[in-house]
Amino acid sequence: MTGFVGRRLAQALLQIWGAITIVFVALRVLPGDPAELILGSQATPEQLAALRAQLGLDDPLPVQYLHHLQGLLSLDFGQSWRQGVGALDACLERLGPTLVLSAWAMVFTVVLGFLTGSYAARHANSLADRLISVSSLVGQALPPFWIGIMLSLIFARGLQILPSTADGTMASLLLPAFTLALPFVGWLGRLVRTGVLEEMNQDYVRTARAKGLSDRVVFYIHVLRNTLVPVVTMLGLLMGNFIANGVIVEVVFAWPGIGRLLVDSITFRDYAVVEAVLTVITLCYITLNLLVDVLYGYLDPRIQLENA
Repeated sequence: MTGFVGRRLAQALLQIWGAITIVFVALRVLPGDPAELILGSQATPEQLAALRAQLGLDDPLPVQYLHHLQGLLSLDFGQSWRQGVGALDACLERLGPTLVLSAWAMVFTVVLGFLTGSYAARHANSLADRLISVSSLVGQALPPFWIGIMLSLIFARGLQILPSTADGTMASLLLPAFTLALPFVGWLGRLVRTGVLEEMNQDYVRTARAKGLSDRVVFYIHVLRNTLVPVVTMLGLLMGNFIANGVIVEVVFAWPGIGRLLVDSITFRDYAVVEAVLTVITLCYITLNLLVDVLYGYLDPRIQLENA
């Protein structure tokens, strides 16, 4: 098991390094001069040259990359020229609202996914099962920004029962959290449905019924519990997806998270903040993937046997 964890950790470190390198190169090849954005069109060539030297933009790209890696090792991403604070501090300040939004999206996904998936499995091949399957596919196919806009038009502009932007209240969480969760509800529901149907055909289910246990006891105590093993290992991946995919949702609903901060920083070419946000998102996603792999390794006896 130690070898399995070690391999997953080495892969995670390689993925983090690759993601950091891609972000660095992508930001440097984008058109436009950050010095001109900071100082404006009225800046003199001398002022532009001095700012480029201060930001290290006049160094060769390999030199900038080495300085960038050195800064990352000390958690120093530089200063945000727009906010006048450290780039990492600006990112971590916005991380809290993103985690709150992701947590509520997780609640919606788990509750609705288990309810629809278990109901569809218990009524397999019925009209309700087909309707749930079609609805889940439609929910996954619709783009999040369109879902968010439609929900805002219906519940904020039409019915006027929920706010369309963040106002500090609990109600302002509902629309963005549901928008973020909806594409994954159908995915989790199908996963639960498939797992339940597979477990229902196992020998222990027939044995439990032969002992006289009711269908309700067999389903909730035996079948659903065994279905949880692969599902639980996917919840970490869901959380990582919520953090990474929340950019569009946060922009649509003006949610003050790192997704909205990322879009604003890209618009104004605030290199330091963009790199800090993307690095934090990457670390969250890869770390959650690593934890899921390790958890699955402990839960799945086949992996334990392979690495014994």
